[in-house]
Amino acid sequence: MAKNKTKKKKGGAAKKSSPQITVVSENRKARHRYEILDTIECGMMLMGSEVKSMREGKLSLDEAHIREKDRELWLFGADIAHYNNAGMWNHDPRRPRKLLLHSVEINKFSGRAHERGHTLIPLKVYFNERGIAKCLMGLVKGKKLHDKRESLKKRDSDRGLQRAMRGRG
Repeated sequence: MAKNKTKKKKGGAAKKSSPQITVVSENRKARHRYEILDTIECGMMLMGSEVKSMREGKLSLDEAHIREKDRELWLFGADIAHYNNAGMWNHDPRRPRKLLLHSVEINKFSGRAHERGHTLIPLKVYFNERGIAKCLMGLVKGKKLHDKRESLKKRDSDRGLQRAMRGRG
C-alpha cells in the first residue's frame, strides 16, 4: 500500500497590503504658512508615558519647532499631555525631545536650516507599521501673504474643477 504524501499548507503568508501607519498628529497650519522644500523621517526618544499618551492621540504640534543643539536635533514646543495611569512616573508635557537621525543627515538639514529664511518644523508624528514613533521633519521657507492668497485661489479653482468633473461623469 502506497501512502499519499500530501503537503499541508501551514498558515501561508498573508497578502501584503499597504503599510499601516497610525497618524497621531499633523501640523496642518505648516502647509499653509510655509513652502516645504524637503522632508525626512526621523525617530524620537520618548518616555513610556509619552508613548502611551500618544497612542491615545494626545499630541499637539501647533507651536513645535526643531533646533540644533550640540550637533543633535531637538523637538521643542510639542505638547504631549499627561498619561492618566502613569502616576508619579509621568513626564513633563513640554520637555524637549531628541530626534534620531544619522550625523550626515543632521549636518545636511541643520546646515540648510541656517540659510536665510529657512527653518525646521515637524509636519507629522505617527506610528509606523512596526509600532515605532516617527516624526516627519520638514525643511521649510516662510510664505509671504501674497503667496498664501495665491495658494488659496489655486486650491479653490482646483475644487471647482473637481466638482465640474464629477457632475459630468
